[in-house]
Amino acid sequence: MKMAPIKLGFLIVFALAITTSADDDEPLCSDFYEKSCPQALPTIKRVVEEALHQEKRIGASLLRLHFHDCFVHGCDASILLDSTPEFQSEKFATPNNNSIRGFEVVDRIKSAVDEVCGAPVVSCADILAVAARDSVVGLGGQSWEVLLGRRDSKSAYIDEANSDIPPPFLDLPQLVVNFANKGLDVNDLVVLSGGHTIGFSQCTAFRDHIYNDSNIDPGFRRQLQELCPPSGGDANLFPLDATPAVTDTNYFSNIIVEKGLLHSDQELFNSIETKHLVIAFSQNLEAFSKAFAISMVKMGNIMPLTGENGQIRHNCRIVN
Repeated sequence: MKMAPIKLGFLIVFALAITTSADDDEPLCSDFYEKSCPQALPTIKRVVEEALHQEKRIGASLLRLHFHDCFVHGCDASILLDSTPEFQSEKFATPNNNSIRGFEVVDRIKSAVDEVCGAPVVSCADILAVAARDSVVGLGGQSWEVLLGRRDSKSAYIDEANSDIPPPFLDLPQLVVNFANKGLDVNDLVVLSGGHTIGFSQCTAFRDHIYNDSNIDPGFRRQLQELCPPSGGDANLFPLDATPAVTDTNYFSNIIVEKGLLHSDQELFNSIETKHLVIAFSQNLEAFSKAFAISMVKMGNIMPLTGENGQIRHNCRIVN
């Protein structure tokens, strides 16, 4: 796939001009809970910070929850629902099964927010969006203004979870199409992949890369093969970059020297446009942080339920 290079500064300025309304009638807005529950956001931040104090890794897990939620039928907290006779939970979809986590923290946030608000005022979908932001900030990243007003779905969509969440073995052209299907461009693909600056990955996600790909540093390959054998050890964890509890640019620097942990990570060095962005972000944390904030807002605006659509769940795991 031939892609023309694009100036990083232009991308950031252009992204700032993107309209972030959910629709013409019910746009998301940053002050949605200012009157109904002014303590909602400080409460979410407090619980996230407590969770990070207990386990730094949970920050990446909460960020991943929001990502996997938005890529499946929009940002509607469908990922949080347990199975019922009517539908199977997205938690059992291939990209999520035995790997997606953080549900107990979301439960704690929901309980604390409902208590301070005096009623179920804040949606679970908004909790995921704010908790993702607060997790990044809690691990040293820059903050951004989260747009709010999402409502929660009344169903889960496991088939869509299996088809729409991008797996780690996709090639670059497949990744571009996957993101484009959600209204996200190549810039968003590179920037949001940078979320891998925090967290860990299981052996199953990078096994094919370390045994079958050629674009991997030989020493890095040997190191990973010791942890992740050809069979067995599926749940063994390895950090996505050398500083998995710090928001920095090591993720991009790793890709340049063929130390991207996932096949999909290393694929970002396979076109002029994406390579240009990887190099630029590896050298400029501020530029990456600003671009990440813009792309997170854009992703958080994928098909939200607003107005009278959906509901505000009393329990994030169960439809009212």
